[in-house]
Amino acid sequence: MKISTFMLLLTVMLLALSHVSAIAEDNAREQQVKKTYIIHMDKSEMPASFEDDRFEWYDSSLKSVSDSADMFYAYKTIFHGFATRLTAEEAGLLEKQLGILSVLPERRYELHTTRTPEFLGLEKSEALLPATDKASDLIVGLVDTGVWPEIKSYDDTGLAAVPSGWKGVCEEGTNFNSSSCNRKLIGARFFSKGYEAEFGPIDVKTESKSPRDDDGHGTHTSSTAAGSAVSGASLFGYASGTARGMAPQARVATYKACWLGGCFGSDIIAAMEKAIEDGVNVLSLSIGGPLTDYYKDTVAIGAFSAVAQGILVSCSAGNGGPEVGSLSNVAPWITTVGAGTLDRDFPAFVSLGSAKKFRGISLYRGTSLPSGLLPLVYARDASNSSSGELCAPESLIPAKVAGKIVLCDRGGPPRVQKSLVVKQAGGLGMILANTDDYGEELVADAYLLPTAAVGAIAGAAIKTYIASDSNPTATIALGDTELGVQPSPVVASFSSRGPNPVTPEILKPDLIAPGVNILAGWTGAVGPTGLNEDKRRVNFNIISGTSMSCPHVSGLAALVKAARPEWSPAAIKSALMTTSYTAYKTGEPIIDVATGNPATPFDYGAGHVDPVAALDPGLVYDNVVEDYFSFLCALNYSSSQIKLTTHKDFTCDTSKKYSLGDFNYPSFAVPLETSSGKGGGTGASTTVKYTRTLTNVGIPGTYEVSISSQAPSVKISVEPQSLTFSQAYEKKTYTVTFVAGSSPSGTNSFAQLAWSDGKHTVGSPIAFSWK
Repeated sequence: MKISTFMLLLTVMLLALSHVSAIAEDNAREQQVKKTYIIHMDKSEMPASFEDDRFEWYDSSLKSVSDSADMFYAYKTIFHGFATRLTAEEAGLLEKQLGILSVLPERRYELHTTRTPEFLGLEKSEALLPATDKASDLIVGLVDTGVWPEIKSYDDTGLAAVPSGWKGVCEEGTNFNSSSCNRKLIGARFFSKGYEAEFGPIDVKTESKSPRDDDGHGTHTSSTAAGSAVSGASLFGYASGTARGMAPQARVATYKACWLGGCFGSDIIAAMEKAIEDGVNVLSLSIGGPLTDYYKDTVAIGAFSAVAQGILVSCSAGNGGPEVGSLSNVAPWITTVGAGTLDRDFPAFVSLGSAKKFRGISLYRGTSLPSGLLPLVYARDASNSSSGELCAPESLIPAKVAGKIVLCDRGGPPRVQKSLVVKQAGGLGMILANTDDYGEELVADAYLLPTAAVGAIAGAAIKTYIASDSNPTATIALGDTELGVQPSPVVASFSSRGPNPVTPEILKPDLIAPGVNILAGWTGAVGPTGLNEDKRRVNFNIISGTSMSCPHVSGLAALVKAARPEWSPAAIKSALMTTSYTAYKTGEPIIDVATGNPATPFDYGAGHVDPVAALDPGLVYDNVVEDYFSFLCALNYSSSQIKLTTHKDFTCDTSKKYSLGDFNYPSFAVPLETSSGKGGGTGASTTVKYTRTLTNVGIPGTYEVSISSQAPSVKISVEPQSLTFSQAYEKKTYTVTFVAGSSPSGTNSFAQLAWSDGKHTVGSPIAFSWK
């Protein structure tokens, strides 16, 4: 018995040692795996011997830790440094060297995937827009998936010569040559070295190693921002009319840094650097990644350099809504854009055998369903999968769905892929039902068989009917484009929400713009669903996402810049924000479709963009580079962290008190601590003071302040209560004092501060949050 016990213990010990040895071997192998790192160098530490060639300094530093590593990008504009592949051990050794500011692992970013001009009031207000020749001097650069140059959105008819200061090129590559560009599409480059370092050489049979767009996303965003007017545009007859970008006379430059496998930080930085050097006026990025400190954030670092050189940077807020704190791109020098709806719909109708009818949405065009009612089945009851209701590939049993309409739940696989799954299994039609997670938000898609997407309430009712009837039946009827849908806009459920997880004192998103069911140009490489099985080809497509709302603001910023070329990026951003609206013409507040309740500044920021009003805001909250330094000092950034973020040497003044509340932002976010008493305390109060400075960009006048508050536990006072401006670009400062009582953790309250001279209203949202 003792020998048996000993042998058992010995066996356990040997197994444990074997497991430890295996882990050690795995760790050793992991240490030898090469990964991409972005290296930031401190030029002030560069030895004098390398003064004539900083790239030799980069290479010398790299070769000191790895004989085999090569630089595949060398950076000089956004920061001094390079991108390379290193083992973890090599990266650690490099980071310890003199002159190395940081060695950052590369981060992967993802895409945040024409009724619009009329909806925004541009069509009826042409007299307010800048002269055509001024608008045509503006260049909108987009870091995205490239461009499909043959579509009419890049027609250069009527455009003058390319602006004289333009330094960009039309880079040749697979299925793309210099003649692909013209006076509209004036620049096209591609950046693939980081992508290829991760996945190996691009297979040109499946992906174009050139600026050509194989995905559609980049063509859609660029034509939304600055596409030429194209009459007769539509998707299968839906949304028929004239499609035009927000700034149809502006020029387009595309920087392809996003590929079928994603967007990599080293490529993004290289693309942003070239865009700055080429001379773009606005830079648009409909991409996002995990949040981190600004000095580690590729997009934030690149955006700072752009803004410091007078380039407005617009980014998508992300599609993580309605989850709280789901934002991307939250740096205060970035204009962060959420998504709202248009007043346009594409109705589809479901009729049940019980005579009940439900309204949904669809962009299907093709063979209609047979006349009369058809058998109806819930996918969960016709599947070999435990999650069969999601209609994942190969999850449906053909014998149970053939000749029937199949109800699938939203979630999991892409919406359009579900229609392919149903079709391949022999189904004739599909009802796509929202679950509670998606509520009543309806997003239109170009399905591959007759389909109606319905909200959660309708979906639940249809499931109840299927469960209660021994022979459930249904049919689907498709409608035409419907305009004038109210209420509109509403905040899209998918649009990412605040508060800002990185800096709670900065309210994000900044504003919302149209991002649901947007018609714009499309690639010829794939069909409107993007599925390989979709052989249809279109010139225009209708898709949704904050990816679509971002280029709306990018194009509108170009219009404002054309009208007011002397304005800084911060002034343009302020004009767009302070003139945004938060209520319908009826006076009722904008609705959040995720809840059906009034939306808040955590959903829409300053509100929905109003480009006509933005051309004449009266006053703006302006910032210069030094203001951003003070902001970073208020975050207690070290000198090296500031240099990593800004590419500039700056040391915070230890005798000066820096405050996030003094950063001159057009909105207010006031995070408050909950008292420790029961329910968050009752008697405790906190006093917080924020300071702001307004610049007059209109005529002389006196502005009076007003406060409207939904926060009864916060007393708000402003000093002074009036500001008189006697000349253009005069500046006046005011202070807001918040005296806040305690509230339970997780409580949010909101208010609005507005300055008005009777003609202009300069509005700023205020968000309070207790933790």
